[in-house]
Amino acid sequence: MLFWILVAILTAAVTVALVLPLMRAASPLPSPHSHDIEVYRDQLDELARDREAGLISGADAELARAEIGRRLIAASAADASNAESVSKRRGSKRLAQAFILLCLPAVGLCLYLTTGSPGVPAQPLAARLANPGEDINILIAKAENHLALNPDDGAGWDLLAPIYMRNGRVDDAVAAYDRAIRLLGPTAARLGGHAEALIVQSGGLVTAAAQDALKQALALDANDPRSEFYLALGLKQEGKHGDALAAFRKLAGTSPPGAPWLPLVNQHIAELTAGEPGAVGQPLGNPTSEDIAAAEGMSAGDRQAMIRSMVDGLAGRLKENPDNFEGWMRLIRAYVVLDQRDKAQDALRDGLQAFPAGADEGKQLLALGRELGIDGGGAKQ
Repeated sequence: MLFWILVAILTAAVTVALVLPLMRAASPLPSPHSHDIEVYRDQLDELARDREAGLISGADAELARAEIGRRLIAASAADASNAESVSKRRGSKRLAQAFILLCLPAVGLCLYLTTGSPGVPAQPLAARLANPGEDINILIAKAENHLALNPDDGAGWDLLAPIYMRNGRVDDAVAAYDRAIRLLGPTAARLGGHAEALIVQSGGLVTAAAQDALKQALALDANDPRSEFYLALGLKQEGKHGDALAAFRKLAGTSPPGAPWLPLVNQHIAELTAGEPGAVGQPLGNPTSEDIAAAEGMSAGDRQAMIRSMVDGLAGRLKENPDNFEGWMRLIRAYVVLDQRDKAQDALRDGLQAFPAGADEGKQLLALGRELGIDGGGAKQ
């Protein structure tokens, strides 16, 4: 009930604010013909005085009276027309007042009843924090408030770390995994999650710190597929293609049928078997072990600059040799990761020049474009 009282008060206040200027009676402007009418009447009175004083003959007086009367009638008619237009303007004001008083509140009420939720009880911030439902932002805020008061709650950091990752807060995820590992001890899941966050933070490079965490995870769980995959990817990035191929084949052989990571593993196996360098889905060209070692000591800005340089190198190689299908796939993804969507769109269109949309490779390029929200320039399968 209090809600509707507040709505009524606010509606009345807004209505008064809109109607009040229309209700004020504007001071009437003098008619442009009122002065002429007064002059003509004064002339008639003066003519009558001159006639009585014998200053003008009767015939001349009648002629003058007729001319002044004609002018007075014309001025009076014009003044009446002006008064009628003023009356019409006042009538339009009354219509505007009626519209504001009746229609606007009715329209607003109908819109609220249609799109609003008048039956939902009030939910102050404290109540929403106590019962966040499926609002992930409130869940995160609630967890952060709790951890600010209880920084040694390892279970809280362990719960928050993967949520940070899913919401793209990679730096926070790295810190949260680190706190959870220090407070609760290492497990394969925590170490693998920490390593994955480090890899994303470095722009796709499997750094030495990530490799150490992955090896510790495998020591705790020898069948952890995530750790096996990233370690194999690290070997591939270092140029150790033989070791990487063996690691990927081992992972493919031990994975259950239909495992979600199998398609990506098989892609890497196909590339290594065909001698193709690089890693599908990674934002890099072909980093060497020296590149990875150099990235360890770089700041975030320098590391990003190095990644952009490697992507530019891949783009240059594709311009010279456009028949590298996997290279186009890597380049498109790389530009999206670097938030250079215009370049990603250009790369997709250039790739479709080398691999037309009707071919299998072209269809895969178009599918990648749809997945990443990139326009293929009107090309269709």
